[in-house]
Amino acid sequence: METVLITGASSGIGYEFSRLFAEKGYSLVITARREERLRELERMYPESRIEVIPCDLGSETGAEYLYKEIKKRNIKVDILINNAGLGLFGEFYETDIEKEKKIIDLNIKVLVELSKYFLQEMLERNSGKILNVASIAAFQPGPYMSVYYASKAFVLSFTEAVRNETRKTGVSVSALCPGPVKTEFEKSSELTKSKLFSRLKPVTAEKVAYVGYKGLMKNRAVIIPGFFNRFAVTAGVFIPTGIKVNIARRIQEKKR
Repeated sequence: METVLITGASSGIGYEFSRLFAEKGYSLVITARREERLRELERMYPESRIEVIPCDLGSETGAEYLYKEIKKRNIKVDILINNAGLGLFGEFYETDIEKEKKIIDLNIKVLVELSKYFLQEMLERNSGKILNVASIAAFQPGPYMSVYYASKAFVLSFTEAVRNETRKTGVSVSALCPGPVKTEFEKSSELTKSKLFSRLKPVTAEKVAYVGYKGLMKNRAVIIPGFFNRFAVTAGVFIPTGIKVNIARRIQEKKR
């Protein structure tokens, strides 16, 4: 039975990934700050082997702590879902730098650390899968969420580069790039101040997890849920960056 490690498992896409993999018979290692939500998942699937590891991955040693705890429990991770992430809405000159440092730490630093730790083990076994959750935000700059968009651009670039490095091995590395998703992210990132969710219809986290799972199993490089999102990304290749930035600004400008 293969084991899946899912970060940010207490809500949204990570929560739905946890449910999906449990229903498909995988063993789980789930982590997030909110232990009670993780325990809820554990109770929902009593027949599944679920290891709960509460952890603040955004802390300085969060990723290292998680890795050492998994090693201490003698768990072999076959699939890594790097899902944990943060966002923040607002004009860069006004936003809180401490929150933006946390975005960089969680969206980039932690993802790189966990990828490093578990990829090395996967390569030794010549088997394994890594799915890094990026966003369609990765394909262009994003006014009002400049740090978040840039962090997701890093995730996509990093994923594609590591995928190329490991292309002749038994390990696959993929990026999941959803558009707006109906989760707690809207509130936690202060996107309730934006027109984004009123202008673009968000999909459910359940659908994103399902599409992500299918793409991962088919070894897709970049997985983009939804026809409109795929079309927008493809069409964006032919649109000058300045125009794309202005479109992004209009889509998610502040409510008045």
